[in-house]
Amino acid sequence: MKSARELKNIRGKRVLVRVDFNVPLAKSSVHSSQFTVEDDTRINAAIPTIEFLLKKGAKVVLMSHFGRPGKIKNVKLKMKNDLEPIVDRLSELLKKKAGGVEKWDFTLIYERIKKMKAGGILMLPNLRLHPGEEKNSAAFARDLAGLGQIYVNEAFSVCHRKHASVVGVPKFLPSYAGLQLMKEVEVLSRVLHKPEKPLLALMGGGKIADKIALMRAMVKRANAVLVGGALATHFFKAMGYGVGDSRIEAEGVQLAKKLVGNHRHGGASKKIVLPRDVVVGRDDGEGARVVEVLAKSQEQRAKSSTPYALCSKPDAVLDIGPQTILEYAKHIKGARTLIWNGPMGLYEIKRYSHGTLALGRLFAARSRGRAFGVAGGGETIDALNQTGMLEYVDFVSTGGGAMLEFLGGRKLPGIEALHNTEKH
Repeated sequence: MKSARELKNIRGKRVLVRVDFNVPLAKSSVHSSQFTVEDDTRINAAIPTIEFLLKKGAKVVLMSHFGRPGKIKNVKLKMKNDLEPIVDRLSELLKKKAGGVEKWDFTLIYERIKKMKAGGILMLPNLRLHPGEEKNSAAFARDLAGLGQIYVNEAFSVCHRKHASVVGVPKFLPSYAGLQLMKEVEVLSRVLHKPEKPLLALMGGGKIADKIALMRAMVKRANAVLVGGALATHFFKAMGYGVGDSRIEAEGVQLAKKLVGNHRHGGASKKIVLPRDVVVGRDDGEGARVVEVLAKSQEQRAKSSTPYALCSKPDAVLDIGPQTILEYAKHIKGARTLIWNGPMGLYEIKRYSHGTLALGRLFAARSRGRAFGVAGGGETIDALNQTGMLEYVDFVSTGGGAMLEFLGGRKLPGIEALHNTEKH
């Protein structure tokens, strides 16, 4: 890949930069109808690249998504521009006013860019409000490319997605990797190809089907994979446990069953370590209690018509228990390379935050010392921020799913697009 640092003589040129500013928002404490950025970690990660381009005198045109793929449920903020709070925070961090565009009208957008001065900055509308983005429409990619003369990808976190702004635009423009993206690839390549052993992965959180599928690759490289959160609940369901009102994805359970079968017959998934005890209760913290995961044989659980219930509705499995924290801590203390993606429970609720925060503190402490620690994913970063020890982690990846896919040995479409770019 070519680094954005290689760009020269770009004063006045239009540089199209793909960023990931899909950050959590919170209601403003000053104005009830307004929102503010709750966590600006991903915005900060892109600042060095943006500042580099601005100092070179480029017209910087940013494009980002906001909201989950196919589910733009977070963008109905009763504002003309749903990225407005993000643009405001970006302006504060840059100490320079950034402009924003309200709707996808390429004629108007192009005129706006044309009038920009060298060293100006503009944010395009939310990419996921245009149907061509997730469909990887060639027409939409061509229209986007027409807004710029150079393309820079500074959004490692979406490099595993075949979207127009990620893989389509590089077909039409000279393309470069942002400074943070270059660093992501360098560090994660080291962890993938030359990790110090023992290598330990800590996995939890949501997006179950994606993570379970990636476990197959991860267990081949790691000495152990410690599982928690909703991810662990799917394994328990696959093994015949009752999990009450826990949120379950049918596809995730089927994938977990395959790994459970491998485990039973001595496959590679022997490396998967599941919780010995869990905390169950309701979302509001009521009825919270520790339940031991009985050491009943897997075959007995699979055959039982009345499986042992960890909990019953309306309760759900919401955290790992104290025995599990102790066991996982022993694994973490013995590792030389640590990877963490996903919380161990519903950490946003104090009653169910103990597992995530306890292991988060230990993860950061070991990263500061004998182990090399890599953490990624929005919830993981948020949890580490809550411990006050994020700064001690050796490397914080802006990607969750992208980081896991990369470490699983998969080729990321967004990275491949930068490798395959030709002179235009």
